[in-house]
Amino acid sequence: MKSATGRGCARGLAVGALLGLVVYDLSFTASTGRATWLATVVLLTGLAAVLWPVARRPPWFTPQLRTAVPAAFSLAYSVGAVLAGRSELLGPGEIVILLTLTFIAVRHCPQRWAVVCGVLDGLALLGLSARYYHSVTDENLLLVTVLGLVLLGSTAGMAGYLRSLDYRRTVAVTETRRAERLAIAADLHDFVAHHVTGILVQSQVARMMATSRPEDLDPVLAGIERAATEALASMRRTVGVLRDAGPDAAGHRPVGDLAAVAELVDGFASPVQKVTLRRDPTLPDDLPHEVQAAAFRVVQEALTNVRRHAADAAEVTVGLRRSGRHLEVTVTDDGHGGAQLPPAAHGGGFGLVGLTERVTALGGELRAGPREGERAGWEVRAVFPAGRF
Repeated sequence: MKSATGRGCARGLAVGALLGLVVYDLSFTASTGRATWLATVVLLTGLAAVLWPVARRPPWFTPQLRTAVPAAFSLAYSVGAVLAGRSELLGPGEIVILLTLTFIAVRHCPQRWAVVCGVLDGLALLGLSARYYHSVTDENLLLVTVLGLVLLGSTAGMAGYLRSLDYRRTVAVTETRRAERLAIAADLHDFVAHHVTGILVQSQVARMMATSRPEDLDPVLAGIERAATEALASMRRTVGVLRDAGPDAAGHRPVGDLAAVAELVDGFASPVQKVTLRRDPTLPDDLPHEVQAAAFRVVQEALTNVRRHAADAAEVTVGLRRSGRHLEVTVTDDGHGGAQLPPAAHGGGFGLVGLTERVTALGGELRAGPREGERAGWEVRAVFPAGRF
């Protein structure tokens, strides 16, 4: 048995109060000998529009139909009473119904229909006073009309404010989804570019070894196979995320962490290049996830650039160490810039730009350039604020 929530209790009280007001209206009309059946039609139509359960509304029962039809009935009732010269019902039940329908029209109807239905509900509400009072100069008519305008303005203003919040929320969700998809596309580029570049480099190594050292080809071919498998797995995971609209889609996003850096380094090594990982033993594993993911991207992009632009490098060093309250990530090589890849495989030069944006967004710094001193080679160095150590 489900326990009643505060929201459910409030909804039940509101429905009960509305039903009580409608019963009062009908009882008052019957006691005065007025046209009870007309009031019954108007009130029951309004009740159906307000209280019809959402789960049971047919597709044709749109917000504009819900708000326009009861208002049209009420307005027709008022016009008929004025033309006939008789005083008819002015009760709190119908007032509350019309205010509720005004709120629904302004907040939920399509933009053009919101104006039409809102004005129609407003006219129906103001027509209640003309239905009850017949003299335009009657002070009570003026007072009730002013009160009706205040109620209408307050209701429409609140509904318009909530509608603007709904619109902002929709825009924010759309922008968040767009940004997430762009980030996923960037992840796909990072992973696939890394693996495909490795395949290309190792293929070149295999061609050179085919004539000189054919007995050592097996490790190279195994590396090609592994890189191709990982590239396909990355694409499969990313496409799965793009197709999955469920709440768990973000959990499948192919991001890395510090533990994955070791796997990345092992997969980068080749017979002609030695890669060493130097990790500070005091570096904890529970750094913020976004910092670990950004550090992984720095290492991945730097190693990919070594393959693209420093194919002659014999030794590459990846460093992970703590520097005060910061995480310092370095990738250095001893290459002279000799790239043997085709021009089409060199990339568009946006990798470091994207890394800079990612690092600076976390409050860090990124530097990429020649190594200091007389040592040849290139160094990529990123520093991230990592919170408490």
